[in-house]
Amino acid sequence: MNVAVIPARGGSKRIPRKNVQLFAGLPMIAHSINCAIRSGLFDRVVVSTDDDEIAQIAEQFGASAPFRRPSALSDDHTGTTPVIAHAVEWLRADHMSLTAVCCIYATAPFIQSDDLARGQSLFETGRWRYVFSATSYGFPVQRSFRERADRGLEMLFPEHAHTRSQDLPEALHDAGQFYWGAPDAWIANEPIFGERSTIVRIPRWRVQDIDTPEDWTRAELLSRLLSRETDSGSA
Repeated sequence: MNVAVIPARGGSKRIPRKNVQLFAGLPMIAHSINCAIRSGLFDRVVVSTDDDEIAQIAEQFGASAPFRRPSALSDDHTGTTPVIAHAVEWLRADHMSLTAVCCIYATAPFIQSDDLARGQSLFETGRWRYVFSATSYGFPVQRSFRERADRGLEMLFPEHAHTRSQDLPEALHDAGQFYWGAPDAWIANEPIFGERSTIVRIPRWRVQDIDTPEDWTRAELLSRLLSRETDSGSA
């Protein structure tokens, strides 16, 4: 069976309670739950949380929250992989035969079912251990620089100080929406960004990480714009 696991802890710091704050009229996590359910790709949509309110909202929107994530996996330093591995172990202990486990982030309001389906198709070829959403950087990362303590500047890749942008290879980054993975890959903590992974490309205009208040504001503006375009297209 295919299972979606949505990790959503209660102790977010930079945006308190961000997983249940209202976004476009719904609790943030509801957008991910709705997309997973609408896609028809999953036998079960599970929310991994340490928080009773998040669990209640998850179940209200059609997901299940059958366990509470232990505190050791709910702090600021815990990565995604051990959280999904914990869910896989719990599901297996509950006698579920897992084919694929797709991690979907709770703060991914622009996730689309078609992208999830493309990821599933790639995963089912059997060639890949993970398939995840990614997008391109808007400017060559090789031309990036940092500001030093004295406010002077220092290039991160000084060897490319005079390289033309069009001569530099494209760089990609994680879009922070979903990660199809083999159950055993999650359990073994296999690296997601490796040779046995591939990507589903998402356009840059539909990708927004939501970690800070500024990110949230930008996402709200994008949501309103997309909503207006949708309304205009259906008029």
